[in-house]
Amino acid sequence: QVQLVESGGGSVQPGGSLRLSCAASGSNLNEYRVGWSREVPGKQRELVATITVGGRANYADSVSGRFTISRDNANTVYLQMNSLKPEDSALYSCGVLVIDQYIWGQGTQVTVSS
Repeated sequence: QVQLVESGGGSVQPGGSLRLSCAASGSNLNEYRVGWSREVPGKQRELVATITVGGRANYADSVSGRFTISRDNANTVYLQMNSLKPEDSALYSCGVLVIDQYIWGQGTQVTVSS
């Protein structure tokens, strides 16, 4: 079974950038549709970006134009986050789509504040 480990979170000022990484073991990430989601206590998980096996990306309106999801050949998926806003603060997790559900990793915290 695929195991996912996210990294790259941290604290950043508004307008700053972070790049999150999602490393996989146990399976080849290139065989799955991969998504990045975020969670804030008391709110529903928001799926912010997905990338298909073929490399097509889709984004939530809240991050479109600021976030970029990408793959490499080292079994890693990235989320480049630019022009960060305080409302982007959340626990970010990557997941793989298995049949009709995502299997999520533990997540990495992103905090945007001045």
